[in-house]
Amino acid sequence: MIRFENDYGCGAHPNVLKWMIKTNEDTTDVYSEDCYCDKARELIRSLCQAPNAAVHFLPGGTMTNLTMIAASLLPYQGVISSSVGHIEVHETGAIEAKGHKVLTIPSKDGKITAEDIQTIYDSHYADASREHMVQPGMVYLTNPTEYGAIYTKEELIAISKVCRETELYLYVDGARLGYALTAEGNDLTLSDLAALCDAFYIGGTKHGALLGEALVITNDKLKKHFRYYIKQNGALLAKGRILGIQFLALFEDDLYFTTSKDANRKAMLLKEGITALGYSFYVDSNTNQQFPILPSKMLNILSKKYTFSDMGKVDDTHTIARFCTNFATSDEDIKTLLADIAALQKTL
Repeated sequence: MIRFENDYGCGAHPNVLKWMIKTNEDTTDVYSEDCYCDKARELIRSLCQAPNAAVHFLPGGTMTNLTMIAASLLPYQGVISSSVGHIEVHETGAIEAKGHKVLTIPSKDGKITAEDIQTIYDSHYADASREHMVQPGMVYLTNPTEYGAIYTKEELIAISKVCRETELYLYVDGARLGYALTAEGNDLTLSDLAALCDAFYIGGTKHGALLGEALVITNDKLKKHFRYYIKQNGALLAKGRILGIQFLALFEDDLYFTTSKDANRKAMLLKEGITALGYSFYVDSNTNQQFPILPSKMLNILSKKYTFSDMGKVDDTHTIARFCTNFATSDEDIKTLLADIAALQKTL
């Protein structure tokens, strides 16, 4: 099978494995208090131009989201999210399980606006019964979104402004952040995120690490005792150095950005090829996730040779498919898929 269903089904990038092998027999402190994690923290602070940021390494995205959100909110508060945000549709109610409601905003491509946030905030405080309702306490964004859309600097500035005026924390899920930062049309940087958000994380799992996310907290109110929250949520890895070592490898010689950019390039080859065959897309994405609308019969046949995600039907005969690329995707994989789509187009 040629696999396109996600961007983390492969192992680790060879450079990551090299780092892990060459440090394998070192004996260090545990629970991410080792020299490798410290070096990775300093490197990330430097890249973010945030020397006072707290940087924590957690094993996975869901752990990071539920820990960050639970640590930030009061018991009666909820988190604002797109209706297709990861915490709403793909984390098995993890946020609710910690006692916090997800307050959703309808969205096709996963993006929400400053106006959306202001509306939810104003509606809550204009309601005479507000004390009987969940209070908005945080805004959760994904960049890129679940549908590959990216936020511009102007959009994030506007969202940050509303959040600061309303005292809502702003948190960005960066599981696929590298693909957003290297996408065509992007004008955001890590330093912009550090300046505009209270917290965000840099994904490793979906960028060539075996596992791991780097959580960056810039708001002083959220830094104190955060390791207690990590431990309580089962996310404090005993052999924490494994996470720090991988982020050292990913940011060595800009590997994180070069591999992300290359994955986007492969996705653009797929996008251009499918467009040339006359098919449309559910959303316009310049990242490693592509969402073509293809004949359902064609996808049934393709599924015998390729793996991809079924995102739902648009009519009786057409379905939205999701194809993901990553560092391990080859140009040949893309060419083969396009050739098979072209061949099937002639027979169906």
